Amino acid sequence: MLSTIASMRLTNQFIAKPILSNPEDVVAHLGVVQAQDYGWALWGIGLRGALPIQKEVEKAIGDRRIVRTWLGRGTIHFVTAEDVRWMLELFRERNIAGTKSRFKQLGIDDGVITDSRKIIAKLLRGGNQLSRQAVLEALETDHISTQGQRGIHILQRMAQEGLICFGPRQGKKYTFVLLDEWVPMVEQMSREESLKMLALRYVNSHGPATLQDFAWWSGLMTKDVAAGLESAKPDLIQDKFNNQTYWQMKKPGDNNYSNQGAFLLPAFDEYLVGYKDRSAVLDPKYNRNLNDGGGIIKPTILINGMVEGTWKRITKKKSVVITAEWFEEPDHEKIRDLECAAVRYGTFIDMPVIIE
Repeated sequence: MLSTIASMRLTNQFIAKPILSNPEDVVAHLGVVQAQDYGWALWGIGLRGALPIQKEVEKAIGDRRIVRTWLGRGTIHFVTAEDVRWMLELFRERNIAGTKSRFKQLGIDDGVITDSRKIIAKLLRGGNQLSRQAVLEALETDHISTQGQRGIHILQRMAQEGLICFGPRQGKKYTFVLLDEWVPMVEQMSREESLKMLALRYVNSHGPATLQDFAWWSGLMTKDVAAGLESAKPDLIQDKFNNQTYWQMKKPGDNNYSNQGAFLLPAFDEYLVGYKDRSAVLDPKYNRNLNDGGGIIKPTILINGMVEGTWKRITKKKSVVITAEWFEEPDHEKIRDLECAAVRYGTFIDMPVIIE
C-alpha cells in the first residue's frame, strides 16, 4: 500500500506526468506552493510543468498571474491571482492568532499595527513598488521601530490582512506593492465554500492524504479541515490503511499511476512539506538526513517515488554543479536516472549541469 500511495501522489502532483503548460495552472492545481525560498519555489512549479523554463515562471509572476505572499502556516507561498483573496480571508484569523504571543514579546500592539497600515498604504499608493528596506525606513521615519524582528513581523501582518503582497523583483531585491492595485478584485466566497474548495484542491493534488495531513498543510484547525472534507465528500472516496483514513478524489476510468524514474525535488517541496506523515515516501530512519532542525526540508533525490538522498547546487558562471548525497550507495541505474533528472533541471534554468 505504501508504494501505491507514493505512486498516486507522484502522479497527482504532476511530478511523474507533468501536463500543464502554464505556471499558474500548476499553482492552482496544488492550491499553494511554499515559497520563502524564491528560487527553489520556481523549480517546484517548473518541475510539474510540461517543458517549462524558469523565465516563463517568472513571467507569470511579473504578469500578475501568480502572487507571492504570506498564507497557510504563516509562511510565504505562491498562489494564483484568482485565489489569493479567498485564501487570505480563510487563513487570516488563524495566522493572526498564531502571532499573538510573538507580537507581545516584540511590543507590537494594535496601535503600532494601525499606524503601520496607514503609513504603508500611503507609501505604496499609486503603483509604487518599494523594497523591504525602503518600507522599513519609512516606518522608522514615522517613529515606528523595525529593529530586530519587528519589521518583518509588521510586513507579514500587513500581507495577511491583504494590504500588501510581494511585487516584481528589482535586480535581486524583492519589492512590496498594494494588493488591491496589483491584483484585480474577484467575487468572494463564503467561509464554507472556501473550506470546501481548499479540501478539493488539496485532495486532488496531494491525495491520498489524511485529515491530519490536510490540517498540517493548511495550518487550519482540525474542525475546519474536517468540515471542508465533509462538504467535499460527494467528490471524494476514503481508503483505510494501518488504521488511518486516506482521502482521494473520485476519478472516472482506470487511473494509470506511475512512480518510475528519478526526480530532483527542490527544498520545501510539496511532495514532502504537504504531509504531516511522510513515511509513505521517506523511510523514518532518514528523517534527520532530510530535516536536521530549524524546519528546513532539504532538496531531495526521488527514485521511483521514494526519497533516497539529498542534493546541493552551486551556481557558477557557466554551469551549475550538483552534489548528490545518497542515503545508501546507489547502483548504476539510479545514477543514470539521476543524470536524466539533472538534465531536466538544467533545461529549466537554461544552464548545463555537472554532477559530482
